[in-house]
Amino acid sequence: MDSLTRHAITHTRHCLTGCGIGEILGSIIGAELGWPNGWQTVLAVALAFGFGYGLTFRGARKSGQSSQAAFKTALSVDTISIISMEIIDNVIEYLVPGAMNARAGMWLFWWSLALSLAIAFVFTVPVNRFVMARSGVHHHMH
Repeated sequence: MDSLTRHAITHTRHCLTGCGIGEILGSIIGAELGWPNGWQTVLAVALAFGFGYGLTFRGARKSGQSSQAAFKTALSVDTISIISMEIIDNVIEYLVPGAMNARAGMWLFWWSLALSLAIAFVFTVPVNRFVMARSGVHHHMH
């Protein structure tokens, strides 16, 4: 496996973590507030972006980047990745019967979320690899 593919997998794994946290929190908070599925999805996606950007920003700062450079890195490497992951994840969640109405205490909630994020991961790795190859940004992610 080449270096670029390894970077794409690593980055997608970080993106998956942020998206997963956002999806879980958004779904739990939205359900507890009695929000309809559409608003729960909006909250989950917003939180996925927040956590995704935040995790990349933190990693970039730990690697020595200034706050401004870390912010630019997070925006440049995460935007397409999170969009890709969230579209795939949410489409699958809406397609799995009952998944959008499942609560955190139900097996269906966790099973469908794991399935949708796993599929999103598989499809997002090549997206990230393509973006990194075109932008050369993977050289700044060490």
